[in-house]
Amino acid sequence: MKRDVFESVERRSFMAHVAKGLLGVSCAGLVQHQAISPIAWAAQNAPITPGKAKSVIYLYMNGAMSHLDTFDPKSTGDQKGETKPGQTKVPGMHISDKFEKLSQLADKMAIVRSLTTTTGAHEQGKYIMHTSYKQLNSIRHPALGAWAANILPKHNANLPTNVLVGSAAGHPGAGFLPAAIAPVPVTNPALGLENTQSPSYLTDNQFKKRMGLARDFDEAFKRRYVSSDIKAYDETYREAVKLMGSSELKVFDIKEESEEIRKAYGENTLGQGCLLARRLVQKGVRFIEVEFGSWDHHQDIYTRLPDMIGKLDMALSSLIRDLQAKGLLSQTLIVLATEFGRTPTINENSGRDHHPGVFSGLMCGAGIQGGAVYGASDAKGASPDSDAVGVEDFNATIAKAMGLPLETEFHAPNGRPFRICNTGKPITKLLS
Repeated sequence: MKRDVFESVERRSFMAHVAKGLLGVSCAGLVQHQAISPIAWAAQNAPITPGKAKSVIYLYMNGAMSHLDTFDPKSTGDQKGETKPGQTKVPGMHISDKFEKLSQLADKMAIVRSLTTTTGAHEQGKYIMHTSYKQLNSIRHPALGAWAANILPKHNANLPTNVLVGSAAGHPGAGFLPAAIAPVPVTNPALGLENTQSPSYLTDNQFKKRMGLARDFDEAFKRRYVSSDIKAYDETYREAVKLMGSSELKVFDIKEESEEIRKAYGENTLGQGCLLARRLVQKGVRFIEVEFGSWDHHQDIYTRLPDMIGKLDMALSSLIRDLQAKGLLSQTLIVLATEFGRTPTINENSGRDHHPGVFSGLMCGAGIQGGAVYGASDAKGASPDSDAVGVEDFNATIAKAMGLPLETEFHAPNGRPFRICNTGKPITKLLS
């Protein structure tokens, strides 16, 4: 029996992946929440002052990375565990001695050691870290990448503005913004965007005709049930087809890079994700999130931690050097974030538990002063000792570097006003 394009497993898999997870229908929760239509949103446009960061690479350490074993090590007390502070290129700036490569790039980095949040639960912590808002049953808030995609102009008309390298599970996506600007997920950076090629038996003209038939079949339904949800869902399919037909899809294929470059980043999901992020930045993609986990080390932390720190050290240092060599670091902001920290004390299972009291984040590149440490935790690493930074403030610093309008109020479909980073204020001492 002759196979129809809509019965092709490969094609259906890609279209569903693009139109639901990839372009945001599942991430945005369109079944439960309305999305602002592009027309309604255009009326709310705010004046834009371009920021220094033309692109953002957001490295998310899923599972709550231990601040005491990475960017805020302590030299005395029981809380230090097996981690030793290592001297960096910047006098007086210490990070884990396991960061052998990053220690030589400290002059490029700004470390925030006084981040604090109110939740020690993963789902809620991840949500507020991405959106600057607490979870509500009545509405879903957009992540920073979606705000950037919706407000700032595209650098490349043929590629998505917002990409997620990792799992879309639990990601707020576009929230109440148009579904088509939710992050395009790439589950495995080594494979890139899968199932993007037409079956060998199907010509481009045949595919276009069948897509036309599908539109004709849907037309009566769309006329009868007019809603922003259906328009948004329809838009995801148009974007998916446009993306499938673009010659620039090859940017997602990291096999085009030399073996030497791929090995320099590390042959693992974080390393290859950072390499893909660099390729996407070169092509003008504005916001790329690379997820890396799991850092939820309740047990045997010092058995598992060295390997993860080694991968992070290799990937992030290669990304910084590569962007700098290509003249892109001055226009690309690299961010490293996690949902909260870990307890100062080692538990009975040789691990660290959840600790929202204080944790660390990192920024590097466009719009950021390098070689800086902002804020401090107390001697135990249990709470901020100076210059406490809320999640909203951390995110506002990123948004300011991008040029997003922080003071402007935008109205969600339920009529409630929202600001991009809630009430957050940028850390001006870190901005260049």
